[in-house]
Amino acid sequence: MSGRMRRLVVVARLGISVLAACALISCDSLSLDVGSGALDGTIPGTVKVSDLPPEARATLDLIESGGPFPFRKDGDVFHNYEGLLPAQRDGYYREYTVVTPGSPDRGARRIVTGRDGERYYTDDHYDSFRLVVE
Repeated sequence: MSGRMRRLVVVARLGISVLAACALISCDSLSLDVGSGALDGTIPGTVKVSDLPPEARATLDLIESGGPFPFRKDGDVFHNYEGLLPAQRDGYYREYTVVTPGSPDRGARRIVTGRDGERYYTDDHYDSFRLVVE
């Protein structure tokens, strides 16, 4: 094997090693994020309906009955700009306010629903989501 060919083999092996190391590091960091909602659109952690605050349960009841909703923006499209929910076409998700006692505005809590019936809860204004389960 010529000197040039040996150098190419060494560089190729080095490149493969670097890629493998990067993949391991990326996989480790993703597995840490899944519980709070990963940036790759994986399913976030879960919360039982019974463990939600009473205001969130009331919002779920309003959603189920079709309203009326207390805030003008309730039912608007949630665009998932943060990328924390599973990737879907724009218009798939809708957002609803969860009343926050003592807040002078809509507060940080929301229920986001998907067209297929899934429901997500955030109490930190879209910084994280949990899938609502029965």
